[in-house]
Amino acid sequence: MPIYQLNESIVFPPVEGADDGIVAVGGELSAERLMLAYRSGIFPWYSEKEPIIWWSPDPRFVLYPDKIKVTKRMKSILRKGVFVTTYNKDFEQVIGNCQKIYRKDQPGTWITEEMKIAYIDLHKKGLAKSIEVWQDDKLVGGMYGVDLGDVFCGESMFSIVSNASKVALINFAQKFRSEGGKLIDCQVHTPHLESLGAENISRNKFLEYLQVPIQ
Repeated sequence: MPIYQLNESIVFPPVEGADDGIVAVGGELSAERLMLAYRSGIFPWYSEKEPIIWWSPDPRFVLYPDKIKVTKRMKSILRKGVFVTTYNKDFEQVIGNCQKIYRKDQPGTWITEEMKIAYIDLHKKGLAKSIEVWQDDKLVGGMYGVDLGDVFCGESMFSIVSNASKVALINFAQKFRSEGGKLIDCQVHTPHLESLGAENISRNKFLEYLQVPIQ
């Protein structure tokens, strides 16, 4: 089917037509458009020098906070207090590390400068949040994403030392659950997140969590 080309209007087509996961192309990363996208089950994912590509994959990879897997080894690490976790203390440093961290089998980063600036703006508006993991007062891991209330849309995570990103996700999931959070969106499958308990659900079920009418 033809790919929907966005214009200046802040709208998206129904995601049900995105058989290959691509909902639309183009537009910009204004806070208004980004928040409409996330509330509609859509997120931007593209590379430098490409137009902005908007996705809504089916199935959707998610993590239920009460299903996160914590191994005995990780429980021991958490008990020992090797790491200190904070929230929204240094969003810009977290997204900067996510942008430049080396990832196996990826030739470069999908976090463009345009995207970095847009999410920093969302953070300043209280819509994007970060989780930082520190060791000896040095930032060694973390994650960031967009907060929709019941659903947290995870965008990226990084780890400079072993287990730091796991600590970020585990601590966040436990805190999110205690505050009534229902679902952490992981977008697409990765073995790392699967090992922590993430699973696939249908796009329609994901939209139900966002309270988006199925068309």
